[in-house]
Amino acid sequence: MRITEIFYSIQGESSYAGLPCVFVRLTWCNLRCTWCDSEYTFKGGTEMSIVEVMEKVRSYDCKLVEITGGEPLVQKRECCELVTQLCDEGYQVLIETSGSLDARVLDARAIKILDVKCPGSGEAKHNFWANLEGLNPRDEIKFVIKDRADFDYALEVINKYALNQREPHVLMSPVWGAVEWKELAAWILHAGVRARMQLQLHKLIWGADTIGV
Repeated sequence: MRITEIFYSIQGESSYAGLPCVFVRLTWCNLRCTWCDSEYTFKGGTEMSIVEVMEKVRSYDCKLVEITGGEPLVQKRECCELVTQLCDEGYQVLIETSGSLDARVLDARAIKILDVKCPGSGEAKHNFWANLEGLNPRDEIKFVIKDRADFDYALEVINKYALNQREPHVLMSPVWGAVEWKELAAWILHAGVRARMQLQLHKLIWGADTIGV
């Protein structure tokens, strides 16, 4: 499988933000979001076997692992095998996926963090909506909000799929530098939406140029 990097850091997003985590960042992505902060994953990387990836992950004393990218499911077979092996060895596995590819193929023991693309990303047309009907209670849905139009779009999706009436967890994240945090907070409060507002903790700790994790 093609790997951009494997590293140990603080989880910056999702309801697991703040926890130590091992990140396995896969190479390649099928989308080109306007606000992407990890374009360096679109090409290059290093060919590694799953055995080699597992050895590297085991070298860190941490049982929380996130598979991210790029888009991990571009390498569907290898990604699924890696996720299952990690689960078999007792790791808690998070998978950050764009929601444009079928995530239902992943091991149900893992936790999907599904990024539903809003219009401001330029990629909303690629949302694979069947993913929202195949989520587990522990899975999370993320909306990256660039402007008010994105927020209203997110509300439409939440209402259409009744995401406010059941799990999984709904996350709303402002595009860094595009939306005032207080403004997004006010929108969430005024709408009464049951969503977790999240900031990119890694950028707050290490600076705005820190790559998303």
